[in-house]
Amino acid sequence: MNRSSQIIRTSWIGIITNVLLASFKAVVGILASSVAIVMDAVNNLSDALSSVITIVGTKLSQRPADHKHPFGFGRIEYFSAIIIAVIVLSAGITSLIESVKKIFDPTEPSYTTTTLIVIVVAIVVKLVLGQYVKKMGEQLKSDALIASGSDALFDAIITLATLVSAGVMLLWGVSLDGILGALISVVIIKAGIEMLTSPVNELLGTSISAELTKQIVKEVSDFEGVHGVFDLILHNYGPDVKIGSLHINVYDTMSAYDIHGLTRKISTYMYKEHGIIMTVGVYAVATGENRRAELQSKVMQSLAAHKEIVQVHGFYYSEKDNMLSVDVIPDISVHDDNAFASQLTNEIQPLVPGTNVVIVVDHNYSE
Repeated sequence: MNRSSQIIRTSWIGIITNVLLASFKAVVGILASSVAIVMDAVNNLSDALSSVITIVGTKLSQRPADHKHPFGFGRIEYFSAIIIAVIVLSAGITSLIESVKKIFDPTEPSYTTTTLIVIVVAIVVKLVLGQYVKKMGEQLKSDALIASGSDALFDAIITLATLVSAGVMLLWGVSLDGILGALISVVIIKAGIEMLTSPVNELLGTSISAELTKQIVKEVSDFEGVHGVFDLILHNYGPDVKIGSLHINVYDTMSAYDIHGLTRKISTYMYKEHGIIMTVGVYAVATGENRRAELQSKVMQSLAAHKEIVQVHGFYYSEKDNMLSVDVIPDISVHDDNAFASQLTNEIQPLVPGTNVVIVVDHNYSE
C-alpha cells in the first residue's frame, strides 16, 4: 500500500470512529431524553470534517501533472494541513473565550450516571483515535494527519478537564472549570500555531534537514571521480516530488563522455534512493603544473584565509576570455554582499593584472 492509500485509509478510520461515537451518543441521548448528549453527538459528526479534508486533499494532490502545473499537485496536502490547523486554532480560541466567561460566572455542573458513561467512553475513544492518527501522520510525514490526530487528542483532553473540574466541584465545591479550560485552551492555541508552521514553511520554501544534506553530500562524494560536492538546493513540490541541483568537482583531465556518465549515474541514484529529480553541474579542478593550477592554489588559499568565509569553490580561469571567477560562501557576519565581493576582488586582482576578476558571493541553501 502506497503512502496516499495509507493516509486515506487512516482518515477513513477517523471518519468511521467519529460516526460510530456520534451514533452511540445519539442513541444514549435519545433514550435518556438528554438534548446535551444528542448535541454532542452532532459535534462528533463535525469532528470527522478534518478526516474528510485530509482525504480530499490527498486525492487532489495525486492529480497528474499538466501543462500549467508541470511538477504536479503535491502541495495541496499542505493546504489541507493548514485548513485543519486553522480549525484547531479556532476551537482553541472559542474554548478560551468560553472558559474565561466561566471564570467570572461559574456554573455548577450536573451529571447523571448516563452522561458520565458517555463522557468516559468519548474520552477513551478520542485518546486512542488521536494517538493512532497522529502516529500514522508522523510515519507517513503527513502534516494533515498529524493535525487531525492532534484535533482528536485535544477533544479528549478538553472533555477530561471538564470531567475533572466537575468532580472537584462536587467533592469540594471549588469551581476549576473555567481555569482548567483557559489553560488547556492556551495549549491548544499554541499547538494550532505550531501545526500551521510546518505546512506554511513548506509552501514558502524551507531548507532541507541537516541530516539529509549530509547524507546526500556523502553519497555523491562516494562516486568515483567526484572530488567535492557544493551548491545543494532542493525544492519541495509535495511529499513525493523534489526537484534539486548540486555541483561536483571533477579533474579537468576528465573527458566530456566520462563526465556525462558520472552525472547520469548520480541523477539516477538520487531519484532511486530519494525520489529527487537532481540536476548535476560540474566544476573543473585544475591539475598538473600549469598557470591555471598555480592560480587556483593561490586564489583558494588567499580566500580561505578569511575567517568570515565558510567555503570557496567553483574556481575558473581562462586566458582566452581574460577572466578569473570563483565562488565564496560567507558566514552570517557578512551583510553587504556587493561590498564584500569588491573587497575580495581588490585582494585577488594583483595576482592576475589586467584580468577580469569575478567574485561570486554564494549562499548555503541546504544547512
